[in-house]
Amino acid sequence: MHPVSNIQQYETLINGLIDKGFGYCDDFLGTPTLLGLRNNLLHYHRGGGMHPAGVGKNFDYQKNATIRGDVIRWIDRESEDPHEQAFLGAVNEFISHLNATCYTGINGYEFHYAYYEAGSFYKRHLDRFKNDRGRQFSFVLYLNDNWQEQSNGRLSLYLENEEASVYPLEGRVVFFRSDQTEHEVHPSSDRPRLSIAGWLKKE
Repeated sequence: MHPVSNIQQYETLINGLIDKGFGYCDDFLGTPTLLGLRNNLLHYHRGGGMHPAGVGKNFDYQKNATIRGDVIRWIDRESEDPHEQAFLGAVNEFISHLNATCYTGINGYEFHYAYYEAGSFYKRHLDRFKNDRGRQFSFVLYLNDNWQEQSNGRLSLYLENEEASVYPLEGRVVFFRSDQTEHEVHPSSDRPRLSIAGWLKKE
């Protein structure tokens, strides 16, 4: 049985998606797990274990750099790292609740760490490729400690009648439709921006 607090967070994400086109909630994971995930990301980055992300299925890095500037590392679904296990366990619980309440039929996912240097960005885009309809929902967890709005680094979501902004506070999750919601990562002015991003899928 899920703790009541978890169900409330799941419902906050789902109701936000239904009512506004996106949902977000804070404190999705406990502080020790967030710290472990952040340390993992920084360890991979320092050790050269992250690489420039692609745009679409056919891209070259020179063109890619004009669209997005993050480096990533995929998370293994069979990871033995306890912090990654805790994160993926929480994702699986959310998927179970989502399927039970909204009949979405999600049966897979993929996630990666993302590191944005100060000044790097990801221009306005959709997350689902025209020739790959597996991605249904986008799901982002932020790992930034003590983030201040003056650093910017916000996520803009371009909805039907408005633009919404979400700042990347530690433990915050954002949830939206991969095929409908265009979005943009704005550059941070003075510090790296850390997250785990991915997609809930029909495989």
